[in-house]
Amino acid sequence: MDQSQAPVLEALAAFHANPMTGFTPPGHRQGRGTDPRVLQALGAEVFRSDVLATGGLDDRTSSRGILEHAQELMAEAVGADHTFFSTCGSSLSVKAAMLSVAGPHEELLVGRDVHKSVVAGLILAGIRPIWVEPQWDPDLHLAHPPSADSVRAVFEQHPDARGALVTSPTPYGACADLAAITEVCHERGLPLIVDEAWGAHLPFHPDLPRWAMDVGADVCVTSVHKMGSALEQSSVFHLQGDRIDPAVLSQREDLLGTTSPSVLVYAALDGWRRQMVQHGRELYDRTLQLAEELRRDIDRLDGLHVHGRADFCGAGRAADLDPLQVVVDISALGTTGYRAGDWLRSHHQINLHVCDHRRISAQLSHADDNTTTHVLLDALTELVDVAPTLRPAGRVHVPEPAELRLEQVLLPRDAFFGPTEQVPVEKAAGRIAAEMLTPYPPGIPAALPGERLNGEVVRYLRSGLEAGMLIPDAADPGLDTVRVAVEE
Repeated sequence: MDQSQAPVLEALAAFHANPMTGFTPPGHRQGRGTDPRVLQALGAEVFRSDVLATGGLDDRTSSRGILEHAQELMAEAVGADHTFFSTCGSSLSVKAAMLSVAGPHEELLVGRDVHKSVVAGLILAGIRPIWVEPQWDPDLHLAHPPSADSVRAVFEQHPDARGALVTSPTPYGACADLAAITEVCHERGLPLIVDEAWGAHLPFHPDLPRWAMDVGADVCVTSVHKMGSALEQSSVFHLQGDRIDPAVLSQREDLLGTTSPSVLVYAALDGWRRQMVQHGRELYDRTLQLAEELRRDIDRLDGLHVHGRADFCGAGRAADLDPLQVVVDISALGTTGYRAGDWLRSHHQINLHVCDHRRISAQLSHADDNTTTHVLLDALTELVDVAPTLRPAGRVHVPEPAELRLEQVLLPRDAFFGPTEQVPVEKAAGRIAAEMLTPYPPGIPAALPGERLNGEVVRYLRSGLEAGMLIPDAADPGLDTVRVAVEE
């Protein structure tokens, strides 16, 4: 195929060259009805290009096949059999993938370090999760993706499971041994879903970790807005092989997706694919060199340590590390990542990626250059000097792995939709959670609907809140009370 083409962008240009008089949504009529104050803030071109996909960009029957052509180009660019665009983010894409593999009350192996969107899929579908433990680093208090041996052991205990789902890379850049996990699944004739939301860039440079389609995984979900050049809510999911019917995957996406997709999102996805095919190698040559220099310079600052492969990779840990996730341990400064991140935002107008109880991280992309990395380095240099003013920092009580793991008593769906009550947090231990309790970022739930809470997890969340953690999806974000199932 001609990868220099960008069907959605070209159709949009043709639409502008031969404008139509529309009596359909959107009601702003390419911005003519938009408040001038909104146009001043957002720009007129946003509204000018906000047109219908069907009955606007294409005709009523989509006879030109514009979207289909763009998706075929994307699939060829990355070596997938099929690619689907989503304008509802990977939160939708991963649910569509899950529903293509398992249905109500069927078992699906799931890494316990999944994003909250996967748990939402379990709730909606009524799938029975069979949890696979991540690999826990007790020294760094950090979870890495599950190992292939763990996946194999859980399959042996649950031979009726319909497939598996793992997250790789994690928000910290840690990558699973996807080749080995894929082999474990395929030995049983079962599909592997990879939530690769943080890996949109991986197919486009050989020095980056191997990605899901490259090692034979069946479905890969990618958030292009995270590491690519697309707009927020941009997601693609790729399919290969014959373990999942593409028609089934398309139907599940249609079930969950919007009937009013954004052409703006489609166009940005289309343009990003062309950019990566034509220039991705040279862009990431430069970005990888930039990341190496930044890591070296930060590591020279007193009290800061940049995590590398020596920290994250090896036996019992991750299989690889994305070097563009610059994860910095600041525990030697005597403060928390929460406080450091807040200080960097308020004093240097810097927004960081993940801030936790002992780390901060900066996500680099192909858009970064010496200007942006120098801003970060200057700010971190000053952070080291002002760190004494950020003390004392609240101590987060991080339990041992065994204490973090809660018993799954009810299906997530049954607990979430069943009878519930709010109880004081002091009385929550021993009760069955009826909500997700998710430290954010990175958005990995500490407690799920249907899990029986214990005192250690409750203490962890309460101490985290006092130190600056956010738990935004709780019914009571202050966690004075907890929503639990009513038990007979």
